[in-house]
Amino acid sequence: MSKLFPAPFLTLCLFAIWLLLFNSIAPGVVILGLIVTSLIPLLLRPAWPTFKTIKKPHLALGYLVILIYDIIVANFKVAALILGRRKHLKPALFVFPLDMVDELPVTILASTITLTPGTVSCEITRGRRGILIHAFSDETPEETIKVIRHRYERRLKEIFQC
Repeated sequence: MSKLFPAPFLTLCLFAIWLLLFNSIAPGVVILGLIVTSLIPLLLRPAWPTFKTIKKPHLALGYLVILIYDIIVANFKVAALILGRRKHLKPALFVFPLDMVDELPVTILASTITLTPGTVSCEITRGRRGILIHAFSDETPEETIKVIRHRYERRLKEIFQC
């Protein structure tokens, strides 16, 4: 069954989008939609990269809670920096050295950095050795690196066991 439907959730999502785009449940639309949305995962399967899987889902849930909390707190910090004294601002462009090389955890870390107000991940360096970050805060780059390593990277390494 998994050979016929390698990604059942993707197939269902594609089918729902198909029906929404056609705005019809006519028999021809439904049959053609089932055929097309079933073939897409089958034909694209050889092109899918193999990602590292989540080894500890309960820690991933904790990571999400921490991320949401940090996003809320960072919004207030950035607002205070903008409305407060601008001489305390220390914008910086620096490279965060990575301890991970797997594609999915590094991508999640880069996304986490961008989601948190005050920091933007600009580029993942070649070989996934580091992430180029622009930070807009009252911390030095070294302090920001310590926070990212302790709050995010360490947890991602535990979640993905890498």
